[in-house]
Amino acid sequence: MTNRIVHFEVPYDDAERARAFYREAFGWNLMEMPELDYTMVSTGPVDEQQMPAEPGFINGGMFRRTEELTRPVLTIDVTDIDAAWKTIESLGGERVGEKLSVGDMGFAAYFKDPEGNVLGLWQTAAAG
Repeated sequence: MTNRIVHFEVPYDDAERARAFYREAFGWNLMEMPELDYTMVSTGPVDEQQMPAEPGFINGGMFRRTEELTRPVLTIDVTDIDAAWKTIESLGGERVGEKLSVGDMGFAAYFKDPEGNVLGLWQTAAAG
């Protein structure tokens, strides 16, 4: 199902400090991905594909803070990022950065809404 929030991201300045905080404060499971300079976050039980195994849990990630991505980001599942960007721009939003391939899982991108909030977009790769 598309157009639902499926992921969150938390930026950090100090990776070890941030990981320790969320691990200890909330018991989140963190998996570092050094090749992507990224940390995957599981907020609860997961299945074999590392997806939430119980309703109510949303998994996420942590990344180094950038000039454009300074605050936590909610990510919305869409069928087609390029089509979503067209709609977003027609309504006064704007693209932030480029569409990024995330291995063979899919694509990620960011946009800014007319209020200046940055949110993410996720497009799952076509099965095949």
